[in-house]
Amino acid sequence: MTSLVNHFSIELPAHRLLILLSCFLILIFSSSCKQQQQQQPFPSFVPKVTVSRPAREEITDYLYFSGNTQAINTVQLRARVEGYLEGVYFKDGDIVKKDQLLFIIQQNTYFANLQQAEGSVLNQKAMLEHAKIEFARYTKLYEQKAAADTDVENWRFQRDSAQANLLSAEAQRDLAKLNLGYTWVVAPFTGRMDRRLVDPGNLVGTAASNTDLAELTQIDPLYVYFNIAETDIPPYLKDWRTAALKHGAPNGNVDKYPVYMSLANEEGYPHEGRLDFSSSTVNTSTGTLLLRGVFPNQDSRLLPGQFGKVQLPLGKKRSAILIPQAAVQYDQLGTYVLTVNAANTVERRNVKTGAQKDYSYVIEEGLNGDEWVVTAGVLKAIPGKQVVPERAEKQ
Repeated sequence: MTSLVNHFSIELPAHRLLILLSCFLILIFSSSCKQQQQQQPFPSFVPKVTVSRPAREEITDYLYFSGNTQAINTVQLRARVEGYLEGVYFKDGDIVKKDQLLFIIQQNTYFANLQQAEGSVLNQKAMLEHAKIEFARYTKLYEQKAAADTDVENWRFQRDSAQANLLSAEAQRDLAKLNLGYTWVVAPFTGRMDRRLVDPGNLVGTAASNTDLAELTQIDPLYVYFNIAETDIPPYLKDWRTAALKHGAPNGNVDKYPVYMSLANEEGYPHEGRLDFSSSTVNTSTGTLLLRGVFPNQDSRLLPGQFGKVQLPLGKKRSAILIPQAAVQYDQLGTYVLTVNAANTVERRNVKTGAQKDYSYVIEEGLNGDEWVVTAGVLKAIPGKQVVPERAEKQ
């Protein structure tokens, strides 16, 4: 041994000997680590996901549409007689009641015309009475052979002429009253006034053109029109009256079939109305049927011309399976959800979704309600792979 060391010490320098010994030790250590790694492989990662059972609830099926609001009554208030506008008795945008005074047009001319017509009536009445008396007198004289028959015929003509003139005078009086009445412009129904179009002092109602004074719109209640596709019309909705009866309208009241609406900036469908009209024919150009709902609007939250979402219930409540929207996935094969079986293995289930309720979907086909559906961590769940399921707590 001493001779061997001496041999190396003679043949190799000391620093080269240290390098060879270091490389030898590194090779031995690396081989030992590799064998240890092969004996103890790194454990694979099993992802955790949240699962829950589908919920069962009583739901009502709905159809959804886009609609627009329209006023039940709208009228352009116009001057029907000529004169100067003397007064305006509302503020722009006011809510006015039926028969409330809105405008007054110059009246003195029409008061004078009425008095003139009434005087003419009195004059014709007097003439008629005189003609009747004279006709009766000459008729008696003619019977006594004390008057000629021409005198009798003359007073007969005078009597009939006076009677006709009286009718004409009474008609002129009535026309004068009517024209005087037109000088008061009143609201034909309760509604909301638009801005006035003519200021006091202007001449209105000229023969050259009718003068628009303002516009009045009835906004309570309000119509909502919408179109339903021909393919979406259930058999019992082809006649909304029959639909109302089948929906369970109380006492057969066909005006109680409900319909709901919301504006673009509202959550849910807070406005409840009733269906009151459906078109008698389907539009051949669009393949749709026009429907109309009536909505109360006492607080004036709705205005004519607005667009909104319409919800129309179909039939009565039924039992349905619901799952959260986050659990529903889509790909080229269609709509599906991921479930976890008893062996904690992920499975794919193709489903058919129905209506949406809050933040859940109704499942029409594909689930029976006993499955554990992956509701969180869907991206970690791969069909055929195992997962660690954590059951969600019921709210």
